Amino acid sequence: MTRHAAVIGHPVAHSRSPLIHGYWLKKHGIDGTYGLRDVAPEEADTFFANFADSGLVGCNVTVPHKEAAFRALAEADQVARALGAANTLWLEGGRLCGGNTDVYGFLANLDAAEPDWTRALGEAVVLGAGGASRAIVYALLSRGIDRVVVANRTLARAEALREKFGPRVLPVDWRDLAGRLNGCRLLVNTTSLSMKGQPPLDIELTALSPDALVTDIVYVPLETPLLKAAKARGLATVDGLGMLLHQAVPGFERWFGVRPEVTPELRELALADLAAKGQLT
Repeated sequence: MTRHAAVIGHPVAHSRSPLIHGYWLKKHGIDGTYGLRDVAPEEADTFFANFADSGLVGCNVTVPHKEAAFRALAEADQVARALGAANTLWLEGGRLCGGNTDVYGFLANLDAAEPDWTRALGEAVVLGAGGASRAIVYALLSRGIDRVVVANRTLARAEALREKFGPRVLPVDWRDLAGRLNGCRLLVNTTSLSMKGQPPLDIELTALSPDALVTDIVYVPLETPLLKAAKARGLATVDGLGMLLHQAVPGFERWFGVRPEVTPELRELALADLAAKGQLT
C-alpha cells in the first residue's frame, strides 16, 4: 500500500522537502509519496487534532506550525519537549507522536563537515534568540559546551533562553557583541539577517580566533555575506544546506522504514535546485 507523507506549513510552496524525500523514495524504490500541504494558521490546531484522518502516515512541520504541532502530540520525544516545538510527526497506534530533528540536523551537519569542531571548545557565540536559536542552544549544550553566549537585539529574548536552559547560557545585548567575539572559536548565525531579501548581518570578524568555525543556518543564499567574510579571513565555514538535508533523515526512516543517507549526490541535487532559482548567491 502506498504510504503518503508531506510537509505542513504556511506558506509551504518554497519547501525543498519534497525534493529531498522524493530523491530517497526513488533511490530506495519505495512505494510512497511526499507532497506539500499549506495549512493556514487558524486551521492548524484542527488539522493536527484530526491528523489520523489526513491520509498521511506522517509529516514534517515548518513555520509557523511547530508549536501548534507540539501541542497536539499524544507523545513527544525529549528534544521536542525541551523546545516546545515539533517538526516531525508520525502515527503510532492511531496516536499522534512527534519529535524535533532540528537539533539532530544542526549537529549532524557540523559533524559531517568538521568532525573535530567540539575539540577544546569551551564557549560558542550564537546570534539571535528566536525559535531556531532555541534548537541551536540546546544542541550546543547537549555536546557539553561550557558556555553559550546568545546575542540578540532584544535582550529579554536572550534572557528567556537562560531561564529555559540554565546558567550555561549567557545573554548579551547586540551592542556588546564585539567584546564577546574576542578569541571566539565557534560563531553560529540563527537570525534571518543575510537571508535573501533581508538586511545584511553587519559584524566584524577580526577578533575571532584564527581556528574559528563560522556557520550559518541560512541556506538562501548558500554563501551568506557572513560566510563570505569568514572565508576571506581564512576561517572554516559550514553552510546551512547540510542542516536541512540531515534533519530530514529521521522522519523518512519513521515513515518509510529505511534510514537514508545524506550523500554528495543529494547535495548536488539541492544545489542544482538553488542554482535554477538563482539562490546560490
